[in-house]
Amino acid sequence: MYAFDFVKPATLAEAVAALGQEGAQPLSGGQTLIAAMKQRLNAPETLVSLTGIAELKGVCAGDGGLTIGAATTHATVAREAAAHYPALAALAGQIGDPAVRNRGTIGGSVANNDPAACYPSAVLASGATIVTNTREIAADDFFQGMFTTALHDGEIITAIRFPIPQKAAYAKFQQPASRFALTGVFVAKFAEGVRVAVTGASEGGVFRWTEAEAALSANFAPSAVEGLSVSAEGMIGDLHGTPAYRAHLVKVMTRRAVAAAH
Repeated sequence: MYAFDFVKPATLAEAVAALGQEGAQPLSGGQTLIAAMKQRLNAPETLVSLTGIAELKGVCAGDGGLTIGAATTHATVAREAAAHYPALAALAGQIGDPAVRNRGTIGGSVANNDPAACYPSAVLASGATIVTNTREIAADDFFQGMFTTALHDGEIITAIRFPIPQKAAYAKFQQPASRFALTGVFVAKFAEGVRVAVTGASEGGVFRWTEAEAALSANFAPSAVEGLSVSAEGMIGDLHGTPAYRAHLVKVMTRRAVAAAH
């Protein structure tokens, strides 16, 4: 590790001011950022911790949806969202190990947009809204590629608003050591149709599988995707699996997610 400054503001206004300084970067749970810093993939001059800001924490149900503060830990989401959005709570309960779940936050995960992170699939499949200190961003507009989002410099995610679907589930084929998703699929059925979001598989990060959405909107059953296939082009290839293997997993995990949603 290298030398850097650390500040821990108590209010959102203080955090915004601190992030206005050159070389400053927000720090939430740090489960992605600190690892990147250790590998010299990221080198901020100042870390601005968001964990001391009370208004960024908590799970609140109302108006037919669920609002989760950006600094809310995975463990809290798993516990407090269970009565309102069981599929989202179950996803949170599968992230990493207890140490990661009690430190990592939903806002940090979504802001970093790691290609193997679980939350982006839930946000995208749910058609959630990312709320920042300056605006609201639809999930379809937020994720823009591997580790890339619509966030501007100094912009902070304050909360994420989830519509609650009629049925939903997440199926993850995980790498045993890291518990990251080699491929994960979140399926959400709404009155107006089905949304399917895939994480861990594509070099471009999380994406919607629109062919499966059309098939499942017509027939919400695992058999609806039997005749579909996913191209291996653009899929991740590494020591854990070939692009063709991950393309195959997309279909398998989609079937499992639909089955679980029933």
